Order: sequence, then C-alpha cells, then structure tokens
Amino acid sequence: LLALAHWSTWAVCAIIKLPQLAAVLAARSARGVSAGSLWLELAGFLVFLRYQIYYGYPLQTYLEYPIIIAQDVILLLFILHFSGNMKQALLYAVTFGGGWYMLTLRKWIIDLAMNLCTLISAASKLAQLRCLWQTKDAGQVSALTWTMSAYTCATRIVTTVMTTNDLAVLVRFIIMLILNIWVTATILHYRKTKKTD
Repeated sequence: LLALAHWSTWAVCAIIKLPQLAAVLAARSARGVSAGSLWLELAGFLVFLRYQIYYGYPLQTYLEYPIIIAQDVILLLFILHFSGNMKQALLYAVTFGGGWYMLTLRKWIIDLAMNLCTLISAASKLAQLRCLWQTKDAGQVSALTWTMSAYTCATRIVTTVMTTNDLAVLVRFIIMLILNIWVTATILHYRKTKKTD
C-alpha cells in the first residue's frame, strides 16, 4: 500500500500542472488564475521541501515537490508573460533563493516556517477561492489540476502516517485536502453555472 501511494503520488505530480498550463497556453490568458495564489503555493512548497530535507526524511516522502515546484515556476512565468509583468520574475527569484538559504540558519526558524507553511498554503487556496468568488467565473482554472492536488494530499496523509508520523506534516495535508476539494467544487459550480447561462 505504501509503495502504491508513493508511486501514484509521483505519477500524478509529474503531470499535475499540465492541464492548467495547457489551459493558459491555449487561451493565451491567465484569466481566473490567481497569481497571488500561485506565489503563496510556491512559497509553501519551498518551505515544506526544505523542512523535509533538513530533518532527513526519506526521499520518497517528498520527491514530488521538486517536480511540482518546477511546474509552478513555469506556470508563473506564463502568467507574468501574459499579464505583462515579466520584470517581476527576477525579484521573486532572488526573494525565494534568499528565503531558501535563511530557513535553515537556525532550527527554530525552520520549525516556525513549517508551522507557518500550513497557513501560507491555506492562504494560497483561499486566494484562489476569493478570485473565483469575485469573478464568478472559473476562466482558465483547471478542475483536473485541483482534483489531482486533492488526490496527492490524500495519498500523503497515508504515507505520512505510515512513515514519519510527523503531526505538523499530517495537519498540513489534511487542511490542504479539504481546501483542494473546496476549490475543485467551486470551479465545477461556476463551470456548470456558465453552461446553463
């Protein structure tokens, strides 16, 4: 069961952002996709990856994060490009790079960051929900990407219980599962509403 959960998580994460990337590229627009949500998500993923590495957790418990981070960076570059804000990319790269280094200067910093990481990741989901509620339009937001995110959270709840049993990590995945399902349901609601109009 553990091996299946790991492998299915990696397989899903290898393509998790592709539906969203395809939607943005096909429309040549990022309408409905919250850039703020993606920045927060990327920050949360970087903190979470750094935490796992710092504590020497088994590679199979976080292998998908470098893959998701790379896909997020590509998606953010497309969003910046289509919104005409490419100049901001360097500033964000320097900020994230500096943050990556500073996280492990002291043990208390990485521990605090991990606890804040859950709040940051939750804020990223809430930012996307807010964007959907304000526009009442799913735009280019991919329900498939959000469904896959919910699936990977569910599998990571199982693998965390069976390997590290880290309470901070477990709480993070439970909260993210709930919020990913909520975003998916909201996307589907606005798609259904738009079709009936």
